[in-house]
Amino acid sequence: MTSYDRRAIRLAVGLSCLAGYVDASGFLGTGGLFVSFMSGNSTRLSIAAAEGRWVAMGLILGLIGLFVLGVVLGSVVARWYSHRHKPAVLLFVLGTLLLAAVLHTFGVPSLSTALLVVAMGAENAVFQRDGEVTIGLTYMTGTLVKLGQQVALSFFGGSKMSWTPYAIHWLGLVVGAILGALGHEQLRALTLWPAVAGAAALWAYSRTLRPASVSPAT
Repeated sequence: MTSYDRRAIRLAVGLSCLAGYVDASGFLGTGGLFVSFMSGNSTRLSIAAAEGRWVAMGLILGLIGLFVLGVVLGSVVARWYSHRHKPAVLLFVLGTLLLAAVLHTFGVPSLSTALLVVAMGAENAVFQRDGEVTIGLTYMTGTLVKLGQQVALSFFGGSKMSWTPYAIHWLGLVVGAILGALGHEQLRALTLWPAVAGAAALWAYSRTLRPASVSPAT
């Protein structure tokens, strides 16, 4: 992440904030399932299997499958528009979130949730190189590991502040999740519209970035 310039890091933090918002509102809406954090769903799948709750297993497997589908679709879009793939992927994410918000507003929560999962999977194709994700946007375990590694390096002559982008990235998701929980409680049927607005703003911002400004240094 430290190989990206500040404008690209701002985009990454904004996208993690978006993911936090969507995941928190989705978690509360589904009664405890994640729409962007598949490690959590994998743990819930294992518990459901151990307890013999086959219906719950099927539901969780469906969410995981939809997330993978979203990653596939986002990666395909990124391949098709390789030179300017970030705005292209974000436009796909924006369209998917828009449809999810419409369905949620009109009382079709199941399809809305399915589209949220697809959108969150696709979002992870925004930062990639040679088909590999370079910044995870909907999950923070790797980010926290890198934060800890950078802190350790600072003890042995490394930069004293190289850990800060990872901390800010993590905080972006946390702040987004707080806003998502508040949105779920206060906005009810309209809870996804702030996510749509945020995605639109991030798409517009991504269009102002030069391709080189969001590519890792070689």
